[in-house]
Amino acid sequence: MEVLTKVESDKEVAIDEAEEDRQDEVNEDLLKLEETLCNIQITPTPCSLPERAQEVDLSQYPTSYKENSPQEKLLLAIADNFSFTITLTFDFVFSVTCLLCTLTPILPMFLQHPIFKWKFVSTTLRPTLLSYPELYSWEGCASFVSEFLSLEPLDPPIDPPRHLYSPTWLMQTQRGSCFDFSTLLCSLLLGAGYNAYCVSGYAVKEMCLLNQSLQECPLLGKATEQKRQVKKYSVKPPRDLRSGFEQRQEERRQADAQAILLKKQQEAERLQEERERLPPDPLLGLRVHCWVLILSGNREVPENFFINPLTGKSLSTTHKCFLGIESIWNHQNYWVNMQDCRFGCAEMNFDLGDAVKWEYLLYGTTGQSLLLIPDMKKQQEAEDDEEEEVDEPKVFEMPPSWVNQINISQQDMETRCPGGMKVIQYRKAKLEKFAPYLLPDGLVTRLTSYSDLDCDTVKEWYQHRHDHLEERELKKTSNVTIEHFRPGWSYALKSHRYITMTPETERQMDFYSHARADGLARRVEMPFEMTETFEDRPDFMYHRHVVFGKRVKVFGPSNTEVVERFSRDRSKPAGEDVAERIFLVSEDRIQVTYHREDDRIIPAWRNFIKPRDSGDSQNPHSFTPQMASTFQVDPFEKPSKNIFLYEMLVHMMKEEESVALRVKESEKEVRVILGVREQEESSIELHISIYNTARNERARCHREALERTAKEERLQQEEKELDFLAPLLAQLGDPENLTRQAALQLRNDCLADLKQRLIDKANLIQARFERETQELQQKQQWYQKNQLTMTKEDEDEYLAYCSDAMFRIHILKLRLSRHKDKAPQKYLALDERLRRDPRLKANQGCFGHGFDVQL
Repeated sequence: MEVLTKVESDKEVAIDEAEEDRQDEVNEDLLKLEETLCNIQITPTPCSLPERAQEVDLSQYPTSYKENSPQEKLLLAIADNFSFTITLTFDFVFSVTCLLCTLTPILPMFLQHPIFKWKFVSTTLRPTLLSYPELYSWEGCASFVSEFLSLEPLDPPIDPPRHLYSPTWLMQTQRGSCFDFSTLLCSLLLGAGYNAYCVSGYAVKEMCLLNQSLQECPLLGKATEQKRQVKKYSVKPPRDLRSGFEQRQEERRQADAQAILLKKQQEAERLQEERERLPPDPLLGLRVHCWVLILSGNREVPENFFINPLTGKSLSTTHKCFLGIESIWNHQNYWVNMQDCRFGCAEMNFDLGDAVKWEYLLYGTTGQSLLLIPDMKKQQEAEDDEEEEVDEPKVFEMPPSWVNQINISQQDMETRCPGGMKVIQYRKAKLEKFAPYLLPDGLVTRLTSYSDLDCDTVKEWYQHRHDHLEERELKKTSNVTIEHFRPGWSYALKSHRYITMTPETERQMDFYSHARADGLARRVEMPFEMTETFEDRPDFMYHRHVVFGKRVKVFGPSNTEVVERFSRDRSKPAGEDVAERIFLVSEDRIQVTYHREDDRIIPAWRNFIKPRDSGDSQNPHSFTPQMASTFQVDPFEKPSKNIFLYEMLVHMMKEEESVALRVKESEKEVRVILGVREQEESSIELHISIYNTARNERARCHREALERTAKEERLQQEEKELDFLAPLLAQLGDPENLTRQAALQLRNDCLADLKQRLIDKANLIQARFERETQELQQKQQWYQKNQLTMTKEDEDEYLAYCSDAMFRIHILKLRLSRHKDKAPQKYLALDERLRRDPRLKANQGCFGHGFDVQL
C-alpha cells in the first residue's frame, strides 16, 4: 500500500507541473496576442458624400430640410434614450451598433443637400393620395415603385444604410436602396388608406440583390391541361377481343419504358437543379433588407402580408425568403421586435399592441392593438368612456413629416422606368419594358423565353399603333408568327397566325365576327385548301371548306370542291332545311344533305348531276330524271316531281356560281389584308390622343395658328372700333399729312356725325314713346265704348295690355332721360379724344372750345 501511495503522489506532482507549464504557455500566447493587437490601428475612413448631393440648391427647399424643430429634437432625445435602454435591458444577438443603426434616431439621414441631419424615419413617411386611379390599390402602388426606381445595393450588405433620402428626392433621381423603396411605397399606401409599415430585417441574398434569375416569369402562363368531361350517359365501347395475356405483357413493357423515361427525366431535372443552384451564402441571415408590411383591417384586407418593394409582388408573412425582423415603423410610431426569429417569420405575431412581443417607442393610442376591426375599436372606446376618468400624463405625439408633398407628374406615370426602359432577367426568360412612345414601333413590352441556350419564343406587346396591333408572338422553333389586334381595324382582323406573308401559304386569320357583315369568325388557309367559319348569319351557314386544284389559267376556276354546312333553322321542316351542300366542281355533281328529324337516325339527301351544257342553265331539254337521285327517310312520303327537281338543280347551279364568286372574294381579301399589313409594317404610325398636348405636334401647331389668327383679328377689330377717323380719312384717300383746313374740317365732320347720331337716337326713342302712348289711348277709347258688353276674359286681357303698355312707356321715358344726360358727356369725350389724336394734334390751335348740342 505504501508503494502505491508513493507512486500516486509522484503522478499527482507530475500532473501539477504539466498544468503549470501549460498555463505559462497560455499566458505567453495571450501576451503576444495583446502586443499584436496593440500594433494594429484602424484609421477611420472619412465619409464621402454621394455625387447626386453636390448639385443641390439648398434655397429651393424649406426649413424642415435643413433644421430640426424643437419637437423633432425632443423626439431624437427620446429615441436615443429608447435605444440605450433597449440595449442595456435586453440581451440581443445583434450588436449595439446594429441596433443603433436600425433605430431611426441614431440612423443618420442624409438629405438632398451636403449636410448631415438627424431625422426620425417615421417623420420621413409622407402619406400621399394622388389623383391617379392606379395608385389607389396596393398592386398599382407597388408596381409603380418597383418600376420607377432602380436599386442601389447596401454597402456593406450586413448594415443598414447610413443615409436615408426623402421621397421627393427619389422622384428626381429614381435611385435608392431598399429602405428608400419602402419609404416611398409606404407613403403611397398610407395615403391610399392601407395600414402599412416599413419593416427592417433580414432576407436571403437573392431578394436583397434583386436577383430573379431563378424565378419563373409571371407573364409565362402555365400550361393547364383541360380535363376531359365524363358524360353520364355514353355509348359502351365495343368488346375487346384481344388476348388478356398479351395486353398485360404490353402494359408491363409500357410501364417499364415509362419508368425508365421518368427516371431519366428526374435525373435530368436533378442535374439541372444542381447546375442552377447558387453557391452557399456566407452572409446568410446577416443581409439587411427593408420591405413593407400591410396589416389586415383597413381597405378590406383579409390577412396580413408582405410586399417586396423591389419587385412589387406580395408574399406571405411566412415566406422562407424573410429570415427575421428587427423593427417596424409607420408615420405614427416605432416598434422593436422582441420575438425569436430563429425560424424566420413563420411563427411571428403581428399584434403591435402586445408589449411583450413588440416594444413601442411612443406611448398612446398608436401603441394599442392595431389588429382590431373598426367596430370592435368603437365598442372598446365606448367601454373606456364609461369607466371612471383617470388623469394620465400628456403623451408625446409624433411630429409631422418634414418632407414636402409628393408629386408624380403625368410624364413620370407614363415613363415609369429610369430612362424609359427596364430589363429583368428571369429563369430562362428576359423581360424588357419600354415607356409608351419611346420606340417608333410602339413596343412597350418584350418577353424572350429560352430553352437551354437557344431562344424559343419572343412575345412583344404594343400600344398606340394605328394598325391596332397589340401583341406579336414569334416561335423560333417553328418560325410561326402570331399577331393579335384590338377591335377597330378595317377588316375586323382579330389575330393572324402565319409563317410567311406570301399568299396561298399556311395561315390562320381570326376576325371579330360581330363587326363584319358576313359574320366571318375564322379563315384557315392551306396551300390547296381554305376553311371559313361563320357566326350569327341570317342564312344559318357556319362552315365553308374549299379544295383547290391546279390553276390552269390565272383567272380560271381553280376550286374543285366546296362544302358548306348550315345550322338548324327551326322555322322550316327538317326535311326542307339544308344541313350540308357539296359542290363537286371537277365531277359536275352537287350533293345536298338535309337536317335529321328528331326521331330519325339518318337524314334525307339528294344528288344532282349537272348537264354537259351547264352554261345554258335555262334550257329545259338538257334535264333528264337520271340527273337527280333522292333518298327519303319516310317511305310513305310522295316522291318529288321532275319539275321540282329541275328547279332545284337550276337553283343549285346558280348557288354554285355565287359560291365561286365568294371564294374568289375571300382569296382577294386575303391578298389585300397581306398587302395592307406589309404596308403598315413598312411605315408604322402611332396614334396620339388630341388631349396629349405634349406629343401631338400637329394639333398643337394647329391650335397655336388658330390662337394667333384669332388674336390678330381681335386686334384689328379693336383698332377699327376705336378709330373714329377711319371712315372720314378713307373719303380723303388716307393722306399721310393733313393741312390745317383739312384737319379742321375732319374734326367738325366727326363731331357733326356724332351729334347727328345722338339726335337720331333721341328722335327714335321719342317716336317709340309717342307710338306707345297713342296705341294706349286708342285702347282706352275702345274700352270706354265696349265696357258694358265686355266679358270677364276681355276685361282681364285689357288690363294686362294696359299694364304692359304702361311699363314700356315708363322704360322709354327713362331711356330718353338717360340719353339726354349722357349725350353731352359722349360729345365732350370725343372732342377730347380728337384733340389727343396724333394725326390732328399738329393743327390743334385751329380747334375752338365751343359746344352746342340740343336734343
